[in-house]
Amino acid sequence: MKKKGKNHLVSIGQQKRDPNRYPKGLNREKVQAIIEHYENQTEDQAVEEDEAAFNDRAITMMAVPIALVPKVQKLISKRAG
Repeated sequence: MKKKGKNHLVSIGQQKRDPNRYPKGLNREKVQAIIEHYENQTEDQAVEEDEAAFNDRAITMMAVPIALVPKVQKLISKRAG
Protein backbone atom coordinates (compact mmCIF):
# COMPACT_ATOMS: atom_id res chain seq x y z
CA MET A 1 0.00 0.00 0.00
CA LYS A 2 1.33 3.42 -0.86
CA LYS A 3 0.59 6.72 0.75
CA LYS A 4 1.31 10.06 -0.84
CA GLY A 5 3.96 11.95 1.11
CA LYS A 6 4.93 15.61 0.78
CA ASN A 7 7.18 15.16 -2.24
CA HIS A 8 6.96 11.49 -3.12
CA LEU A 9 5.18 8.22 -2.55
CA VAL A 10 6.06 6.38 0.65
CA SER A 11 5.56 2.65 1.06
CA ILE A 12 3.70 1.78 4.23
CA GLY A 13 4.78 -1.33 6.10
CA GLN A 14 8.12 -1.58 4.35
CA GLN A 15 11.36 -0.96 6.17
CA LYS A 16 13.47 1.89 4.83
CA ARG A 17 16.69 0.84 3.15
CA ASP A 18 19.80 1.84 5.06
CA PRO A 19 21.48 4.59 3.01
CA ASN A 20 24.90 3.94 4.60
CA ARG A 21 27.64 1.90 2.96
CA TYR A 22 29.66 -0.27 5.33
CA PRO A 23 33.11 -1.76 5.02
CA LYS A 24 33.29 -5.46 4.20
CA GLY A 25 32.21 -7.52 7.20
CA LEU A 26 30.24 -4.74 8.87
CA ASN A 27 26.55 -3.96 8.82
CA ARG A 28 24.22 -1.60 10.64
CA GLU A 29 23.87 -3.84 13.71
CA LYS A 30 27.62 -4.37 14.11
CA VAL A 31 28.33 -0.66 13.75
CA GLN A 32 25.64 0.14 16.34
CA ALA A 33 27.20 -2.38 18.75
CA ILE A 34 30.60 -0.72 18.31
CA ILE A 35 29.11 2.72 18.94
CA GLU A 36 27.37 1.48 22.09
CA HIS A 37 30.60 -0.13 23.32
CA TYR A 38 32.55 3.12 23.11
CA GLU A 39 29.72 5.34 24.35
CA ASN A 40 29.33 3.16 27.47
CA GLN A 41 33.04 2.75 28.13
CA THR A 42 34.47 4.44 31.22
CA GLU A 43 37.52 6.66 30.90
CA ASP A 44 39.60 4.06 32.77
CA GLN A 45 38.46 1.33 30.37
CA ALA A 46 39.35 3.53 27.39
CA VAL A 47 42.84 4.20 28.75
CA GLU A 48 43.32 0.48 29.44
CA GLU A 49 42.26 -0.38 25.89
CA ASP A 50 44.60 2.25 24.41
CA GLU A 51 47.53 1.06 26.51
CA ALA A 52 46.90 -2.57 25.52
CA ALA A 53 46.93 -1.62 21.83
CA PHE A 54 50.08 0.46 22.28
CA ASN A 55 51.86 -2.43 24.05
CA ASP A 56 50.74 -5.08 21.53
CA ARG A 57 53.88 -6.44 19.84
CA ALA A 58 51.87 -7.55 16.80
CA ILE A 59 51.16 -3.97 15.69
CA THR A 60 53.10 -0.75 15.42
CA MET A 61 52.14 2.86 15.89
CA MET A 62 53.67 5.50 13.66
CA ALA A 63 53.25 9.11 12.75
CA VAL A 64 52.30 9.73 9.13
CA PRO A 65 52.28 13.20 7.58
CA ILE A 66 48.67 14.17 6.87
CA ALA A 67 49.38 14.66 3.19
CA LEU A 68 50.48 11.01 2.92
CA VAL A 69 47.57 9.45 4.83
CA PRO A 70 45.45 8.72 1.71
CA LYS A 71 48.39 6.99 0.00
CA VAL A 72 49.20 4.94 3.12
CA GLN A 73 45.53 3.93 3.51
CA LYS A 74 45.40 2.88 -0.15
CA LEU A 75 48.59 0.82 0.22
CA ILE A 76 47.30 -0.90 3.36
CA SER A 77 43.94 -1.70 1.76
CA LYS A 78 45.70 -3.23 -1.28
CA ARG A 79 47.90 -5.39 0.94
CA ALA A 80 44.97 -6.42 3.18
CA GLY A 81 43.12 -7.78 0.17
